Amino acid sequence: MSSTLTVHHLRRSQSERVTWLCEELEIPYKLVSYDRDPQTMSAPEDFRKLHWAGTSPIIEDGNIVLAETGAVFEYIQTKYANGRLSLPPTHPQYADYLFWLHRANGTLQPGLINLMFCRINGTPDDDFGRQHTQKRIDENFQAMDLQLSRFPYLAGDEFTAADCMTVWSLTTLRLFIPYGFEKFPNIVKYLERISQRPAFKKALEKGDPGLKPVISVSPPENLLV
Repeated sequence: MSSTLTVHHLRRSQSERVTWLCEELEIPYKLVSYDRDPQTMSAPEDFRKLHWAGTSPIIEDGNIVLAETGAVFEYIQTKYANGRLSLPPTHPQYADYLFWLHRANGTLQPGLINLMFCRINGTPDDDFGRQHTQKRIDENFQAMDLQLSRFPYLAGDEFTAADCMTVWSLTTLRLFIPYGFEKFPNIVKYLERISQRPAFKKALEKGDPGLKPVISVSPPENLLV
């Protein structure tokens, strides 16, 4: 199938995942990259006016303009993937695939962003909301580490779109909210494997030249906010 797909990528943002997905699928696409405002770290006006949501990622395909990461992934997977990077309902780990595919933006990323604002606003460590969010994130990483002790990828033995969806929250997002993986060695090994994937490297080189993947055990020292 010929492609008219354009990926609008805000650098140092979750649209990194869409570029990576396209590279893994080896589908033709046009990449248009945008820099964040150095003062506010927000997307520039020419990016935000592409779609009323104004958030990254945004894609265009013919006369279609689509935002929201999950919707973008589903669109690309349905139209261009031909079954690649997904598991069918008959697969024994179909439920794992669905869970981790949706867990990333449904629970993990919102929790981490909440902690980022707690840090920025100086919310005390003993704040009930902050403690509750931290508990849920810790439980998520514990479950993820256990899953990755059994399998090389989140949905089992096969690399899938669930990995593409999740990794940004384990890597680049740490430039906004620092956290380490000292207690989660299997996540660290997983990120080391992911960082060696040719499509992952290519996506970063195209969309975020000069960005070194944040795969260290310890939190990064140089933050963006």
